[in-house]
Order: sequence, then C-alpha cells, then structure tokens
Amino acid sequence: MKITRITAIPLSYKLPEGQTVKVGVGATIKRDTIVVRVETDEGLTGYGEAHPGRSPGAVTALVNHTLNPLLAGMDPCNVVGVWARVNRMQLSSHGLGAGAALALSGIDLALWDIRGKAANMPLYRLLGGSRKRLPAYAGGISLGFQPPETLVEEARGYLRDGYRAIKLRLGDNVRDDVARVQAVRAALGPDVDILTDANTAWTLADARRVIPALAEARVGWLEEPFSALDFGSYRLAAGLAPQVPIAAGENHYTRWDFARLLEDKAVTIWQPDLSKTGGITEALRIAAMASAFGIALHPHCSATGINHAATLHFLAALDNGGYFEACVSKFNPLRDMFGRTFTIGADGCVEPPEAPGIGLDIDEKVFAEFPAIDGPGYVVKF
Repeated sequence: MKITRITAIPLSYKLPEGQTVKVGVGATIKRDTIVVRVETDEGLTGYGEAHPGRSPGAVTALVNHTLNPLLAGMDPCNVVGVWARVNRMQLSSHGLGAGAALALSGIDLALWDIRGKAANMPLYRLLGGSRKRLPAYAGGISLGFQPPETLVEEARGYLRDGYRAIKLRLGDNVRDDVARVQAVRAALGPDVDILTDANTAWTLADARRVIPALAEARVGWLEEPFSALDFGSYRLAAGLAPQVPIAAGENHYTRWDFARLLEDKAVTIWQPDLSKTGGITEALRIAAMASAFGIALHPHCSATGINHAATLHFLAALDNGGYFEACVSKFNPLRDMFGRTFTIGADGCVEPPEAPGIGLDIDEKVFAEFPAIDGPGYVVKF
C-alpha cells in the first residue's frame, strides 16, 4: 500500500455577533481547523486534524504543496518512517518549525486512521489499550471571563450534565482571577476538581499574587501561566506553592520540547495536543518518557471530533493517562460535524469509539458549510 495524495482542507466557523468567549489569549471571533485527508492506492482513506496555529492558510499550504510531494509513494503504515522524513526535511533543518509540527500532526493522525482501518481494529486496540472509562473535565473554549455569578451558573450546568471536574480561565487581572476561583469553589463545594488555565497571560508578579489563592482553593492544576518559551518563569513559579501543580504542553512541540520540561522539573502535568505536538507517533514517545518519571498526561484537545476521538483512543492505551478535555464550547459546530464523538456518563467519564481506525464516519459534504476564513481566531484587545 502506498500514499497517493495528501490534502489539507481548512474549515472555519464565525461566531455569532456578541457571543465571544474571553480568555487569556484574547476574545474568540471564529473557530478554525484543518482536516487532513490521506489517500492510498488500495482505496483506504484516513483523516486527521491539524491545528491551524492562528494561520490556517499557511499550514494548509505546507501540507498541500510541500509535504504531499515529500511523502507520496511511502507506505502509510510506516508512521515512524513518515515522521522521520518530515523531521529531517522540516523540523530539524531549514523548515517551518512549529508550523511543520502542526502539519505533520494532521498527517500522522490520518495514517493511524488508515492503520486501524487496514487492521479492522479501533485505534485503542491497535495501540494496545482497552475500552476503559476515562475521566473527563469540562473544557474547550468555555468558562471564560464573566461575573462570578454567571460563571457559577455555567459551571453548575456542566455538573448537571455529569462532569465532576471543570476548568476555569485565568489571565484577566489578579483581583478578578482570584474572585472567580473563590466564588466557584464556594458554590460547588470541596468535591469538584477545579482546574485553572491562564493561557500564557501572566507575568511572574501575577503568579506570585494569585498562586497562594489557588492553593487555598485547592485547585487541581495551574495551566500555562507563561509563554511556552519562558522556562525560567516556570521554574520560579513551581516553588511558590508546591501544592499547586504546574501544567503545560499544549504549546510545546515534539519530544524535545518535553525533554526540556523534564530536565527543568517545574511542569509536572503534561498536556500534549495530538494535532500540534507531532501526532500519535510522537505523543506515544512523550508518554513513555513521562511514564518513566511518574508524570501523567492530560492531553489538550483541538476543534473537531477527529482530535477528540484520537485523544480518547490515545488515553485508553496509556498507563499514565489522566483527564480527557471534553469540549463543552457552546459555539463550536466543528466539534460535532461528524456526529457526537463522546458522551459524558453519570460517573464523569467517557469512552473511545468502537469503529475501526479513529472511529468516525467522515462525510466531506459538510465541509461546504464551513468555508475557510484565514487569519487568527482571537482578537487580543477586548
């Protein structure tokens, strides 16, 4: 079997007027994704999802005009060989760096989809896992900056749905960040796992003022307080309140970025995104490295059911898997355009799909409903 063509298809959804969600990286104005289709000479087709990286047109062009001819003719089941070729020609030498990691991630997911279909096995079984129950938290673009009373109301809705863990957004300002966390903890009680995410918006001075309040509220983790490249601030913040674990990884790419996190010993919760870090092939390497040091993986999830389903399969095959980030965004039709990928149970858990490969029936007719809108999906000023 050989790869005959790789195609990236950018998709967008513009949020209704006045329905933005404000978080640390800005206010959402649209949702973007890139579906990657890999075709073979034996009729098997796989689908993956590449993160748009705030520039969907650039990532799409890289897949269609550079990686497509680079990988044509290779065995689609040779995921290690495909990864090595892209690494050699893009990641490690004169390539587009993080952009290449995003593009490769979508291709790699599609290749694993083909492998599962060829073996007539759901991906979690191909990876050596089982269809086990996976704890989930209410995440995605939700629970953003808003008055404490409406934030509490939104959080309670997710608990009624079955979630036992939620993620709050920080990075607004010190006073309001603290007030929101305190209000939600007081309203929901001690048994709900409250996770927090500053979306890289803090300074070290912000961290010094807010982290003690997070410790008092017994939050499960503090995610991405700083830029992914600001390793020094991560090291310093880790000592401010040891009972508040620092989480990161959504904006770290490939095993080499995670090796730096391991060496620094500051980030103890890892969150690779399968559509960003290099796909399942690379995420398995990252997971193995983490497992050797007792570090759990709580993957970040991207926009569509492709990433969500792949993440469920991935978690079901790990010995150090943690939470599944369930997208509960109110304005993300991209999530369900191939059908509902996961259902939260009364136990707060979800399960991976059972169909072969990633487990989704992709109908490309729906793509026409979401024409691409280039440019970033957030406005910084709000």
